[in-house]
Parts: sequence; structure tokens; C-alpha cells
Amino acid sequence: MIEKTKILIVEDEMIIAANISLQLNELGYEVTGIIPRGEEALMHIKSETPDILLLDINLKGELDGIETALAMQKTHDIPIIYLTANADDAHFNRAKETHPYGFIAKPFKKLDLQRAIELTISQVSLKEESKEDSVSENTGATVLRDCIFVRHLNSMVKVNITDILYIEAERNYCRIFTHKKEYLLVMTLKEMDNKLPAKHFLRIHRSFIINISQITEIATSHIVIGKKAIPISKSVKKELLKRLQTI
Repeated sequence: MIEKTKILIVEDEMIIAANISLQLNELGYEVTGIIPRGEEALMHIKSETPDILLLDINLKGELDGIETALAMQKTHDIPIIYLTANADDAHFNRAKETHPYGFIAKPFKKLDLQRAIELTISQVSLKEESKEDSVSENTGATVLRDCIFVRHLNSMVKVNITDILYIEAERNYCRIFTHKKEYLLVMTLKEMDNKLPAKHFLRIHRSFIINISQITEIATSHIVIGKKAIPISKSVKKELLKRLQTI
């Protein structure tokens, strides 16, 4: 199931906030909360971090929208889209210091909101891809048709595809398990999945890619490779069984 983009609305005019929430739900986004004060928004973010912050510049209370953004950015990197009824140069120049992804001037239409969010999601996606490309240049790993060359100590070591049991994600790292050794790579599991030959490998969990030829057991909710039980969903299990041409 595809996760919905989570959006927090920080707006002290509750009628406007409720209308925004309704529009976001209609557009298929998940609203994590409607909060009228910047101080409360900072507390909310600690417990439930959104993907995007819709933030009114002119908040009442101890912190206005820009001050809230600056405080948030000390601990979180959440894309900001400002809502504003006051687009003068002074507010705009202050807001620019927080590097927002967009401004929506009140009153606005549903289409304005939709486009601002879609552009933000697109920019974030490009930014993440750029980070992955930057990381991949220094991973010390080269994937060929029948083997992977991985950096081990100060040299590149050849690991045959057939020797790999499974690959496990560790945040922005991957750990390759073979019968004899383990290798740690500075590479995301998503990037590794894109590089590996699909003929031999299948991602069966958000944290695991397996070598299909190394499976020793297929159970209801997991598969076994060696002595390792690895969880698998029903949908992926069906794909795996097709790949194995099981009758």
C-alpha cells in the first residue's frame, strides 16, 4: 500500500484551516493535525513528524510562522509551504531565510494548494535522488552481471552473485551476507535493488533483498535462508512463487 504524504496545517484562522484540511483530504493527502500556535506545532512535530508543513506566516502567540520555522529547522528538515495574507517585502525577505518550498497567498483556490504541494513533493524527490547519486559515487561498490566488487579495507573484493545469501538495510547502509563473510556498503537498499540483476534477487521486505536461489524454506509469513528467517508479505510471496515456478 502506498503511504500518503503527511501534512501538518499550522493556521490560527480555524475556518480557513478546516477548509484546507478538507481540500487536502480530497486530494488524497493525510492531515496529521490542525494547530493554531507555533509553540504547539513544535511539540506536535516531535511526536508525529509530517512530510510537509503548511505554515501561516502571521501566527498569533509567542512565535509567528517564520520564527516557528527557524525553531523547527534546528531539529528537523521538513519542507515548508507558507500561507500568507501579507506578501510585503519585509515578510518575504524574512521568510526567504528559512528556504521555503513555496508561498500561497490568501485567499487561494484548491488548484493553488494542489500545485504548491505537488511541486514540493517533486523537488524533495529530486533532492533525495541527488543525495543517493552523491552517495553512490563513494560507495566503493560495482555491480556486474555475475559478481559485485565491494570495497573491503583498502581494496576491492570480488563477491560472486551466487555466493550472496541476502542483503539487509541499515539506514543508509547495506550489509551483504555471504556464507563466509559480511560486507558493509554505503548504499541504500533501494539503490542496491536497482543495481542487482532481477533474475537472481527479489526485495521481499523494506529491509531485505534475498538471493532467490539461496532459499531453503518458504513459510506462511517468512522465508528461510541459512538460519535466517526473513519476513515476507502475501503479495510478494505470490510473486516469489511465480518466480520459482512452483506448482
